[in-house]
Amino acid sequence: MVMLIDFECNGKAIQVEAPATMRALDLIRDLLGLTGTKEGCGRGECGACTIILDGLPVNSCLLYAARLQGRVVETIEGLQAADGSLHPIQEAFLEEGAVQCGYCTPGMVLSAKALLDRTPEPGLEEIEEALSGNICRCTGYGKIVKAIQRAVAAPAPGSQIASPQDAGSKDVCIKDFLIQNAEPVATSKLVVTAKPVADKEGQP
Repeated sequence: MVMLIDFECNGKAIQVEAPATMRALDLIRDLLGLTGTKEGCGRGECGACTIILDGLPVNSCLLYAARLQGRVVETIEGLQAADGSLHPIQEAFLEEGAVQCGYCTPGMVLSAKALLDRTPEPGLEEIEEALSGNICRCTGYGKIVKAIQRAVAAPAPGSQIASPQDAGSKDVCIKDFLIQNAEPVATSKLVVTAKPVADKEGQP
């Protein structure tokens, strides 16, 4: 069965036809092309697929796409400012060296944003709790925690944390993990149609 799903994603009105059994992760990646949302474990344990749903971090691999109806979604692509600058949390991750392979980074950044939106000045325990659903096998978490602490004192979105002498080639090679270079939607409403997915017996 195909459903028509209306919701808001990164400030844009979205209308999508999708199979009732499709996951929110697949809708976001395959239908909307927002590939910053990653699939890791597929079981809700690693946090790579984290999105912000109505202000809260959610594992999109465990969420049916139909549950997006009428709700507000934010993905990593939504953090990029209109002028292309990074969000202060993303800048803080760069400056603290909290990005290595980058696969977990979108989920980490979104979990951090959801925390700071709710609690602008969190303590260490609150930061650790907010990150408890996100796994990183590269950085050891110390630099990630420091990045979030740095972001607490960061300027408003759109301003830069890094000093001019800090700007360099590292920004160019890492920003892809933080922004994912999503193409902007030209109209106020994006309409996407998906073909029905066949079940195990090959029936739509």
